[in-house]
Amino acid sequence: MRYRLALFDVDSTLTTTEAIDLLASFSEYGPEVASITESAMKGEIDFDTALRKRVSLLSGLDVDVFNRVLSETTYSEGARSLIDSLRSKGVAVGVVSGGFYEIVEPLFEGWGFDFIRANRLEYRGGKLTGKTAGEIINRAAKFQALTDFASQAGVPISETVAIGDGSNDIEMVRGAGLGISYRGKPALRQIANEHVETLMEIERFFI
Repeated sequence: MRYRLALFDVDSTLTTTEAIDLLASFSEYGPEVASITESAMKGEIDFDTALRKRVSLLSGLDVDVFNRVLSETTYSEGARSLIDSLRSKGVAVGVVSGGFYEIVEPLFEGWGFDFIRANRLEYRGGKLTGKTAGEIINRAAKFQALTDFASQAGVPISETVAIGDGSNDIEMVRGAGLGISYRGKPALRQIANEHVETLMEIERFFI
């Protein structure tokens, strides 16, 4: 099978960090948010509930916190090389994140992604309100992102690859032509077609 589209999770996949935990580190609720994130990644807490709870704790933060988070975000080893390689082979590449568009979009500026979808944070008067704006990018929304991206690119689902690490990635990884767990949590590894420990291992699935 020749795969022509790749959709990546962001936090702890293309990056080594979790954006919401970094955001919370600039508030008094850093440890609490990190604990909720870990439970959500394992599938122990419903993602929507966990996201709303964590975002509510960010209320009052100045929007300039986005720049501080960007400066502390680190890319996973081989991330840029992998994306460049896939693009050189004509593969459509995209990202879908349970994190935030305000961070994801500038984080990957210049990478050449064909598709970006993520949660959006609500803010007023230069401060976060503690709420999200628009739909929550949960399991179902990530699978919908895969189908939307495939339709946009004119690629059948059977020729798509989805890559993630947590329980929120289960539906898109299960629904793709090839689902890959990257250092995944047990719940994701259980349903993935393949498991990798380095991003560059993914290149072998694209001829």
